[in-house]
Amino acid sequence: MAGDSRPREMTIYSSTSKQNSAYGPATSTPVTAKPPSVPYPPHWENVADLRVFRTSAAEWEKLIGWRTDMRKRGWKLLKVSSEDTEVVAIFGRTKTKE
Repeated sequence: MAGDSRPREMTIYSSTSKQNSAYGPATSTPVTAKPPSVPYPPHWENVADLRVFRTSAAEWEKLIGWRTDMRKRGWKLLKVSSEDTEVVAIFGRTKTKE
């Protein structure tokens, strides 16, 4: 939704699972699964638009061109961390006043 200030989250994994729709591979995560914890301080949402990306370490290495494209579009890589088997990356850009 345009103007929505909530952070977006995307999970990126290799396409080893069978794709059953135009929207991507089927997942085995139940709909009632608890959402992951927010991997950044709450005050970041007040000053920046945020995007959280979760992927495997191997996939993260393959996304070098995509990460460069994000920087060209004004997004800065704010934090990269590891949670279990995932790499969690947080991109942000300063909020513009409307």
